[in-house]
Amino acid sequence: MTTTKKGTSQIEFILLMACLMSIVALSIDTILPALNPIGLSVGTVNQNENQLLITMIFLGLGLGQLIFGPISDSFGRKPVVYIGFTVFMLASFLCIAAPNIEIMVIGRILQGIGLSASRSISIAMIRDRFEGDYMAKIMSFVVTIFILVPIIAPTLGKFLLDNYGWESIFYSQLLFGIVVLCWFWKRQPETLPPAYKKKFSMAIFINGSKEFIKYRSAVIFTLISGLATGSFMVFLSTSQHIFEVQYGLVDQFPYIFGALAFSVGVATFTNGTLVVRFGMKKLVTIFSIVFSLTSLLYISIFYGETNPSISILILFLALQFFSVGFLFGNVRSLAMQPLGHIAGIGAAINGFISTIMAVPIATFIGSFVETTALPLFIGFAACGLGSLLLLLFVKKPIY
Repeated sequence: MTTTKKGTSQIEFILLMACLMSIVALSIDTILPALNPIGLSVGTVNQNENQLLITMIFLGLGLGQLIFGPISDSFGRKPVVYIGFTVFMLASFLCIAAPNIEIMVIGRILQGIGLSASRSISIAMIRDRFEGDYMAKIMSFVVTIFILVPIIAPTLGKFLLDNYGWESIFYSQLLFGIVVLCWFWKRQPETLPPAYKKKFSMAIFINGSKEFIKYRSAVIFTLISGLATGSFMVFLSTSQHIFEVQYGLVDQFPYIFGALAFSVGVATFTNGTLVVRFGMKKLVTIFSIVFSLTSLLYISIFYGETNPSISILILFLALQFFSVGFLFGNVRSLAMQPLGHIAGIGAAINGFISTIMAVPIATFIGSFVETTALPLFIGFAACGLGSLLLLLFVKKPIY
């Protein structure tokens, strides 16, 4: 077991990085059962507008990384996390007080911008300490713990909604964030080596971008990450509509969502044990094929038909997200592998491109999910086949 200079164990480091990422998941998944009540409170015209409360936080996540990534390469990782959380706190209070959908959307974008610090900096800190397949192993364990939040978050959100109102969901996010931030402040030392710090200027972003595009593998795996993120985001934004409106499973929705998140967790944990043996690229290739074939099979069976039974739908979705569990950590690790010398700006560009790709993908596909779940799987198939096409352009060595 490796330790930091302050005695923080590798296990504690994994737990802390997972919790930093988990603030993002908590801010997204706890409000899923409350989308309709929030929509009624802020005056949405139709239910599709409620999807904006999910997709717009991702827009903020993408934009914010472009700000915080370069700053972290100059001033260190820890100060940036503090700044980001301050923005998140102010944005949360804006959401709570929002009188209309427009202000709520602005609040969600600002929440995303603030949370982008903890999301991107946690990845940069992992890259500061680890590389290669071992980094992918650490990422897998981080994501496995992180996935526990989506498993329980919708149930927590429904409990808070039913007993204390939707505003309490935002207060719970703040409380969790404060606890994690205090832990981070007290126990986590700075991971950016002094020799890697760069004088802050606009040239950091320009030069970092030029350096980023030199590495074909970084660009390709960032694009694949965008397709994988888009697949997951469209499910996040439409899941409440599919299960509560199309299937009428209002009370069961949090448990179904948690079960599907569990399938991702099983995959990421398994990936942590397999990636060192088989390598990241092989696993990404195998499960991109599985993801695509599962989508195509669903389309071939149910094209032009009504929704299948809920058990069949859950089975197909579980297979899809089991595959996604092998993609998330590996594609980001592959993209970051050649970027250790610019980990901050590298993580920022990777996160920005993948998220900015995902938002329109989710918005476009989500607009078709009205009476059946079929458009969801058509979108999955397009993203999966796109990923396989991109993999054809990756040649050894990967950087």
